[in-house]
Amino acid sequence: MTAKTRYDYLSSERTQFLDEAEKAAELTLPYLIRGHEDFNKGMRHLPTPWQSVGAKCSVTLAAKLLQSLVPIQTSFFKLQVDESQLGEEFGPKVKSELDLSFAKIERTILEAIAASNDRVVVHEALLHLVVAGNALIFMGKEGLKLYPLNRFVVERDGNGNVIEIVTKETIAKKLIADQLPEDILKDYNSVVDSSPENVEECDIYTHITRDNNRYVWHQEVHGKILEKSYGKAPVDITPWIPLRFNTVDGEDYGRGRVGQFMGDLKSLEALSQALVEGSAAAAKVVFTVSPSSTTKPSTLANAGNGAIVQGRPDDIGVVQVGKTADFRTAFEMMQQLERRINEAFLVMQVRNSERTTAEEVRLTQMELEQQLGGLFSLLTTEFLLPYLNRILSQFQKSGKIPRLPKDIVKPTIVAGVNALGRGQDRESLGQFLQVVATTMGPEAVQKYINPEEVIKRLAASSGIDVLNLVRSMQDIQAEQQQAQQMAMQQQQGDQQIAMMKTPMMDPSKNPAMAEQLQAPPPEA
Repeated sequence: MTAKTRYDYLSSERTQFLDEAEKAAELTLPYLIRGHEDFNKGMRHLPTPWQSVGAKCSVTLAAKLLQSLVPIQTSFFKLQVDESQLGEEFGPKVKSELDLSFAKIERTILEAIAASNDRVVVHEALLHLVVAGNALIFMGKEGLKLYPLNRFVVERDGNGNVIEIVTKETIAKKLIADQLPEDILKDYNSVVDSSPENVEECDIYTHITRDNNRYVWHQEVHGKILEKSYGKAPVDITPWIPLRFNTVDGEDYGRGRVGQFMGDLKSLEALSQALVEGSAAAAKVVFTVSPSSTTKPSTLANAGNGAIVQGRPDDIGVVQVGKTADFRTAFEMMQQLERRINEAFLVMQVRNSERTTAEEVRLTQMELEQQLGGLFSLLTTEFLLPYLNRILSQFQKSGKIPRLPKDIVKPTIVAGVNALGRGQDRESLGQFLQVVATTMGPEAVQKYINPEEVIKRLAASSGIDVLNLVRSMQDIQAEQQQAQQMAMQQQQGDQQIAMMKTPMMDPSKNPAMAEQLQAPPPEA
């Protein structure tokens, strides 16, 4: 069975999800889903929504997800040593040296990601997840490549494991001419058509299947396999990463955030259209002239500003649309819908008032981010881990980083839901210390709270290793004892100097002291 046959067969399962994605795109970002699979050159006329709330919310949520998953200033992963696999010969100094080496590896990978277009492609993929609920990322040698929902099909088993993927794309024939079979190449060369694009381009299908613990794939054109298109990779480091936003048990595809709030977006779209059209009708100025009036409509229409015409003012009127109350009702409903949608998509509207404190904004943001805890877990499992494992494998094969033993060194994701968990621990600890200080006084914190343990927990909640960074209580006590000894020695020295200045110790005033100083030292 050819790849095209499998693609057409699996497309029937995708139809429902693709239709919902198209409807969601029409209310938010119409260009994400073109509406059909056929590629058309040039700009296609796309519907324009009557409101921009859907587009703003989708872009904002995708940007926040990107910042949470792949942050710019901090690392989203950390290399850690499984201490249970290390022997007793590995002491704290050795572990500290390993942590320094891991930090260099992390910086190398982060610098490579920053220099590539990975963040751009990931942001586009997150946009597709928010709107369409599905996206496919391919990690090739030249960087990341995104496949929208209308360009791939996928089949999963009952546990959600991917067992088959087929992609479809249009590519220039000259780019793969050296790989095309002779019969197909001959057919292409013999075609005479007034439209040269029909000859120069062809549809290429990539068929990915799972074979035990690895994925294998190849590419086909017109049912013929291309040379040099075969590939394989273990499951944990596969370059093919299908993503979902929300999952439903038994479904091959995911559902987007826009689809969850489609009712509010449709209502907002209808009210926005009605309000815009009604406001335009209300803003139109139309004059009426009484049929029995001596004033001619043409005279009134041609009269300039400040002109004097003959007639009675009562014969001239203005048509007014008495829909002010209806407009106000529609506007209030629109405001309610917009506020509800903004909350669902984590769009914060901070009040510009003195009573709005930074603590209030922070608590509100945390409350809203907790709504996506399940999404962070899903993206961590289906995106961050395969993405990181693939990068580590490529860098180790190319020699950019040293080989890492899998049984000892393991990467740990410190973004997404893990970052939220650490932030919650930090918040709880801070609130506890504040309550103790407020209830029992600041002296109670110094008396009952162990500062060393507080520092360790704060560092752990921030993902910071305190090894050789924070001094232990033994070192602090030893330093205090040393400082006390130095102070005592300084005090004794000051006392001796003061004693030497007394009249008793002055040789000119004490003859006994003079004789003692002039006496020769005793022989050994």
